[in-house]
Amino acid sequence: MGADAMTIFSGGFADDPRVADLLAPGGPFEITETIVDGRPVRTYVRCPRTLADIFTRSAAHGDLDSMVYRDQRLTFTDIHTQALALAQTFRADYGVAPGDRVMIAMRNRPEFTVAFWASVVCGAIAVPVNAWWQGPELAAAVAESEPKVIVADSERIGRFQESGCAVPLIGADGAEDARHYEDCAFGEQLAADDIAVREPDDPVAILYTSGTTGRPKGVVITHRGITHNVMNMALMMRRGMLIASTPPAIQQRQSAGLLGTHLFHIGGIAAIVNSALTGTKIVMLHKWDVDDVLRLGKAEQVTGLGGVPTMVRKMLSHPDIGDFAGKVMSFQMGAASIPPDIPIRAREVLGDNLLIFNGYGATETTSAMATNVGDEYAAHPSSVGKLNPTADLRIVADGCDLGINELGELWFRSPQIAHGYWNNPEATAESFVDGWWRTGDVGYVDDDGFIYVVDRIKDVIIRGGENVYCVEIESVLFTHPDVLDVAAIGIPDESLGERVCAVVIPQPGRRPTLADLRDFAAARLAYFKLPESVRLVDDVPRTATGKIAKRQLRDELRTDTLHT
Repeated sequence: MGADAMTIFSGGFADDPRVADLLAPGGPFEITETIVDGRPVRTYVRCPRTLADIFTRSAAHGDLDSMVYRDQRLTFTDIHTQALALAQTFRADYGVAPGDRVMIAMRNRPEFTVAFWASVVCGAIAVPVNAWWQGPELAAAVAESEPKVIVADSERIGRFQESGCAVPLIGADGAEDARHYEDCAFGEQLAADDIAVREPDDPVAILYTSGTTGRPKGVVITHRGITHNVMNMALMMRRGMLIASTPPAIQQRQSAGLLGTHLFHIGGIAAIVNSALTGTKIVMLHKWDVDDVLRLGKAEQVTGLGGVPTMVRKMLSHPDIGDFAGKVMSFQMGAASIPPDIPIRAREVLGDNLLIFNGYGATETTSAMATNVGDEYAAHPSSVGKLNPTADLRIVADGCDLGINELGELWFRSPQIAHGYWNNPEATAESFVDGWWRTGDVGYVDDDGFIYVVDRIKDVIIRGGENVYCVEIESVLFTHPDVLDVAAIGIPDESLGERVCAVVIPQPGRRPTLADLRDFAAARLAYFKLPESVRLVDDVPRTATGKIAKRQLRDELRTDTLHT
């Protein structure tokens, strides 16, 4: 890492001779400078230009398995042909043109991937929404993004219809009162010459993330953002092998991974694109269950495992996990803070040559800005790693840039940075500043270039990899007739990372129970946002302006000194 006059830390591994050939002129990860939104950023010379280019290349994987879900087994040819047919339906029947939005709302299933690629080849903007959302949340996203058509499974279609949605619906699993997917994805195909030509910095997806005002924010993701993320992940894997004291065994079979995230997350979109680029098989479950994970892992001969901390702990403590030693090459962890004992335990169970990795990123950064991989991760298990070659970092406090080992807010710049929030200029101006994204997280960079995240500025709970913004919960619970005031707080949980606790000042003479509050909020909040514990109190600590002092409240919860 180096620093200039603004104290900008830059990635690149320029001081690491082990990866010099990869980054050198003519190498697979050669870097150049490109102007994006009027500002210079570092980009990969040999990066695919757009996602449509990756889709076209994916046809070469042919009859290799692309996606496995229950009794469905789709090859890359299946995905390719269905996507072109669905794209033709989008254009011919719904008038989807470049820049229009196509919403996708379903649990993890192959039709999600087909709908995503169909949107890409139309030049449209895919809008995957959280499958846990209820009717009001879905209706808000529809009003915000104005999709031309929605592809959804039956459960989500029911919620759309209950919310009065007037957008045409295509049902992925034979849902009533919606056009059947089979009628849309097995007919005439869009011709190769008709695949939309887009620019690298055109939007390709809008991914919704909860807002601090309770209003969902649609993060505008570009083609370049996703293509550079998959390039950085590929470099991370190559680098992990090169720096390993005990190199991973070379696999003589198709790479395959059990999907440990939701496809509507940025990590899920990255998995779809990486699969198309590399020919990796994605194995999906109807519902995550550790026994099913290991059973399918054996049956499908997976080469990679991983997930959020709650999943990883269950896998590593399962009596059958040792059967994967020497067979699983990589183990990915992320989406929530990773306790430092987990990567150490993963290598103890699965072997010292296991390629473990973690990173730091967000939807707004199109996934990882920094990665911690292999032997370096084992040696620095509390760090989120080093900057990717295309990323820059500032540490900012009180408007000033800080240096090594100084604590401040993390600001990132990269070709992966999103183009703001859809139709939300106020939130965009607050978080995106002159090409930098303000994370709301507090951290520092040590003498060796490793990044550490130690606290949050934003009032957000990360529960099992899901961002839960406290104000959204509070705005719902505040309308309960028994609640005078309320604060949502994240409390530590070994399995989920954090869980939601509602600290409630009740109306005089009232004693709302946890069940009361959950039942009240269930129709308006996704289940992972519902409180899992409640504390009834006489008052809470407040600032001089009367706002609830959240940090002090968390401390009092932790030390059990709240006045109840």
